[in-house]
Amino acid sequence: MAYEAKNYDGLLGMEGFSDTLLKNHFTLYQGYVANTNKVADLLSAMMKDARLGTPEYAELKRRFGWEFNGMRMHEYYFMNLKKGGSPLAKDSLLYKKIVLDFGSYENWEKDFRAIGAMRGIGWVVLYQDKLGDRLFNMWIGEHDLGHPAGCKPRIVMDVFEHAYMTDYGIKKADYINAFFKSLSWEKAADSFAKIVKKK
Repeated sequence: MAYEAKNYDGLLGMEGFSDTLLKNHFTLYQGYVANTNKVADLLSAMMKDARLGTPEYAELKRRFGWEFNGMRMHEYYFMNLKKGGSPLAKDSLLYKKIVLDFGSYENWEKDFRAIGAMRGIGWVVLYQDKLGDRLFNMWIGEHDLGHPAGCKPRIVMDVFEHAYMTDYGIKKADYINAFFKSLSWEKAADSFAKIVKKK
């Protein structure tokens, strides 16, 4: 069954993000969805034709990770944004865990922002390591490389140039400020609470 691009038009008009930037970003995301489906179809056809041992199959298998993670990381990113944002409730389990693991919410935010401001392109992710019972912020340079095994993304910020250059040029710090103003913690806090309560 093919993946379908989700509609994030509800973000249009969000403060700090021009509609031009968002529409371009949505188009890029839709390309990842389309390419995920194309690569999956090609791999399926190669399997049926018994072409599993070919260099083409190997390269497409590697490419699938790039396209799939490009699709999924953009979905996480768009899902944790909303017009006006929403703060992380101080009585939430996620807030309490951030304070426990980082010393304070402010420490977490400083670390997350500092990672986002680093030179380079990629993603900044607040990960939950369920097995280790720990939260940590991490830089991911490429969609398909460097994700910590078994960890769940809770907050995702895109820091590839396409996420901010149209509106901010090289002023990445201004983009990070806009991201935090539109960051919605509701889904992250709810899904974190469901995982914790299952223990």
